[in-house]
Amino acid sequence: MDIENVAKTQLDTRLAKAKPIKLGWSSDETDRIASALNELLANFQVHYQKLRNYHWNVKGQDFFDLHEQFELLYTEVALHIDEIAERIRVFSHTPLSTMHDYLEHSAIKETGSDLQAEVMVREVLSDFRILLGYLVNVLSIASEQEDAGTEQMIKGYIKKIEKHHWMLTAFLAK
Repeated sequence: MDIENVAKTQLDTRLAKAKPIKLGWSSDETDRIASALNELLANFQVHYQKLRNYHWNVKGQDFFDLHEQFELLYTEVALHIDEIAERIRVFSHTPLSTMHDYLEHSAIKETGSDLQAEVMVREVLSDFRILLGYLVNVLSIASEQEDAGTEQMIKGYIKKIEKHHWMLTAFLAK
């Protein structure tokens, strides 16, 4: 055996010198995952801004409860947004990052700041239903691509939204 022709490191092999495909997925597969994540990101961003709006502008007898709840929710959503954008980068894609792009790609729509507290809660519940649809879509695509990292992340978000939905629904039932 000719030792001089044996690769000394993985970088010496022809495969390693080829253009890398992130984590073993094809470009088409990463395009599908990143596209679905970007749609989710846009919806979370508009949802986040609505929560900030409601936190700042809620009034009435439920002010203290809802002011605190909206802050807890937008703080949690901010973390989700960062994780989703970073997951998109894992696949060498660019996350949406302008308000124009978010509003263009989001099924969740902005509202005014002069809503009654109960209407704000109902809007948040509506957002949860929309987000769950996008989360299930991402989960389906991630599952098809055997993308366990995205699946795990999304399942955690689903669990949290389901709990928040239950709690806000119970709040309205008073």
